[in-house]
Amino acid sequence: MNPHDSWTTLVSPDQLAARLGAPGLVVLDARFALAAAAAAGPGSGEDDWREAHIPGAYYAHLERDLSAAHAPGAGRHPWPDEAAFARTLAGWDIVKDSQVVVYDAADGAFAARAWCLLRLAGHAAVAVLDGGLAAWRAQGLRLDAASPAVATTQSQPFAFDRSRLFDAARVQEHLAAGGLVLDARAGERFRGDVEPIDRVAGHVPGARSRPYADNLEVGRFKSSTRLATEFGALLDGRPPSDVVAMCGSGVTACHHLLAMAHAGLDGAGLYTGSWSGWIEDPARPVATGPG
Repeated sequence: MNPHDSWTTLVSPDQLAARLGAPGLVVLDARFALAAAAAAGPGSGEDDWREAHIPGAYYAHLERDLSAAHAPGAGRHPWPDEAAFARTLAGWDIVKDSQVVVYDAADGAFAARAWCLLRLAGHAAVAVLDGGLAAWRAQGLRLDAASPAVATTQSQPFAFDRSRLFDAARVQEHLAAGGLVLDARAGERFRGDVEPIDRVAGHVPGARSRPYADNLEVGRFKSSTRLATEFGALLDGRPPSDVVAMCGSGVTACHHLLAMAHAGLDGAGLYTGSWSGWIEDPARPVATGPG
């Protein structure tokens, strides 16, 4: 695939459909249901993939493939280490020159997690299917239930860009230095009005609320121009590298990194443990109300 034709943020259903089966294209299905995982085990997205998926798509499981086992302070979806994620990439037949496209059911929240992992692993040619499988189905595009080809790739070492991965201590230092932390959870969770998942409600003192749903309009990402305007207002003259995104567990925060990159504002950081990691230490302060 010509590198000048690569997709690096978003791709439309029509664009992907036109390239299905092309050499070097790898498609990942990242469908997942947090509520289903909490209630009955984390298999619903994978079950849906087995039933029907975009032809050739491998399944990317949020907890098995896109997260590590729990570690103290790491939150509900810890960032995987390089060796483990390298093996995962090999299992999907992803090599340095692969064009990767990731999708989920609709809004891109889980697909953005895979996008973020690949980008911070140094893989530029990775994009999220705008509108996800809902948009693909709406256009009557083909699905099947066949298993993808068995991967033949050897694991290839890489290093994550650790400068963009923050733990709680770095977040505190970042805020103390005047940096911007954007919380991608819904406003009512940020304010502490409700907390359906974590044991403590509220937010990191000094963080600001920007729900990831604000990146979308009618199920698709807003235009790059509009996203640039909205994030530019939040940045208020700061460079993108002065932003750290967080959420409940470091998953939907990746939606902000994708939206910013699509807007030409690449370079923000990610608080990997996010709120679930922050509250593991009861000595850390908690704020409620608007931020």
